[in-house]
Amino acid sequence: MGYKVINLKDIYSNIGEKETKSTLNNFECALNKDVEYFIKEKAIEFSKQDIAETFLVMTSYKKEDVIVGYFSFATKVVRVKRNTLTGKKKKRFSRFSEYDEENKCHYIPLPLIGQLGKNYKNEYNKLISGDILLKLACEKIKEAQDILGGRFIFLECEDKPKLKEFYESNGFVCFGKRNLEKDEREKNSGEYLLQMLCDLSNI
Repeated sequence: MGYKVINLKDIYSNIGEKETKSTLNNFECALNKDVEYFIKEKAIEFSKQDIAETFLVMTSYKKEDVIVGYFSFATKVVRVKRNTLTGKKKKRFSRFSEYDEENKCHYIPLPLIGQLGKNYKNEYNKLISGDILLKLACEKIKEAQDILGGRFIFLECEDKPKLKEFYESNGFVCFGKRNLEKDEREKNSGEYLLQMLCDLSNI
């Protein structure tokens, strides 16, 4: 099955915001309401302000292109404690980051997978696996890094065994936690999110 990865900016630039919002309203994700809320309420505005870029993943189903999932990217400066890295990763990280000797941590600007989710409307989620969706997201970042440099990517997820196992099976390692902001607690369980890092040269 083939997939198309389309920048949301290209869509609303071509067909307008009203029709784009109507299309995005067909996205459902009861498993993660934050994923659904973002694509419907924030994705276009964040794209217009260059805060985050969103990419829709589409495929052909019954002779019609349907949204099977999406992911969004932003860039964040991340603090990674030195003692969370293995020997090899310490050496690699030192080439891309600024090391704070006093606090024993690295500061590095990294691409963030801010959102990643499948569309459960009409069971379109069955048309793509989570592994493939994540792989498409990582490949898109690798395209940018081939131009700009860099090799790492990170994401944040709830501290749930299945989620953690999923990302670890795809090459991510946990390097820290971030406490949830007040407005994030309504759509996430727990008090914090796990921060997970991946070296894309290994993918």
